Amino acid sequence: MDASLQRMLKAIDAGKAKLDAVRPLSPAALASLHERLRLEWTPNAHAIDHRAHSLRETRVVLDSMTMDGQSLPQYCETMGQRDAMRYLDEIVAKNEPLSAWQIRNIHNVVLKGRAGEEACRYRHVNVTIAGARTTPPDFLDLPAELAALVGWHAREGHMHPVARAAQLHTRFVRIHPFVDGNGRTGRLLLNVELMKSGYPPAVIRAEDRAAYCDSLDDACVSNDYTGIARLIAESVQRSMDIYLDALGLRVDCSPHFTSKP
Repeated sequence: MDASLQRMLKAIDAGKAKLDAVRPLSPAALASLHERLRLEWTPNAHAIDHRAHSLRETRVVLDSMTMDGQSLPQYCETMGQRDAMRYLDEIVAKNEPLSAWQIRNIHNVVLKGRAGEEACRYRHVNVTIAGARTTPPDFLDLPAELAALVGWHAREGHMHPVARAAQLHTRFVRIHPFVDGNGRTGRLLLNVELMKSGYPPAVIRAEDRAAYCDSLDDACVSNDYTGIARLIAESVQRSMDIYLDALGLRVDCSPHFTSKP
């Protein structure tokens, strides 16, 4: 693993150790965290076992996450906010293994459960990704591609959770299994994976969108996931700082990361 990425992950793990030491969080701490997340994440439109990562904490995080300018509960409105949020809660709380069914259900959350449209359905046409150099697989190969993705994820339990989540996200985007909502599904999948391991979600800032897209495309073409893993690690560190600030646990010596090696 790249040395700079290793340093990032070590710093993130040091922050997580502080969080784990005070989990489960008190109602007052959860309220403070919710307010900080709401203020910090809302402007970023293109975002979001330590089993002590409680349901209450998961709910606070999911309730604060934004996707395309809306809170996640707003996104779940048509599907039914309660059912959608409960499903995401359960994935995290039970540390539910990744499956093709889970991915399709997350896609259903993203598309708000719109009946008669494309929610949960693999695409039945071949597509290209605008501005990208990679070409998604033939639609006939999608079941096998998703099965291979799930198999890869199950075998790679030794990887650092942040690096594995970043690589899972990239591999999913490369498959591009749906007609619409692949990016949003991929980012939600990324963050559910991070939260299952007790890490804060990665929220891609608006100003980082170009670097994010370039890093994704580079990884899809080269199979070198260092760049996208570094960018995701930076996002997780920013979220970690928000957590630690809200809980009064942050030390000012936190490293300042850049996307350059």
